[in-house]
Amino acid sequence: MENLVFEGFKFMALGMGTVFSFLILMIGAMNLQSYIIHKFFPDPAPLSGAGKAENKNAKIAAITAAVMHHNNAKS
Repeated sequence: MENLVFEGFKFMALGMGTVFSFLILMIGAMNLQSYIIHKFFPDPAPLSGAGKAENKNAKIAAITAAVMHHNNAKS
């Protein structure tokens, strides 16, 4: 009976070790892939200060137009 319990623990350790090893390899592969992608496809440069102001004004205009349309549709 002791031999069967020992065999069970041995298979459990082998299975858990296999899964742990696979997860470590997968994390390494994902980090490598991330490094390669960021090397060849860098993030675009942020907008300058003037572009942000224009974008903010465009958002305000869109919100104002949506509110006006909603108010006109109600009446």
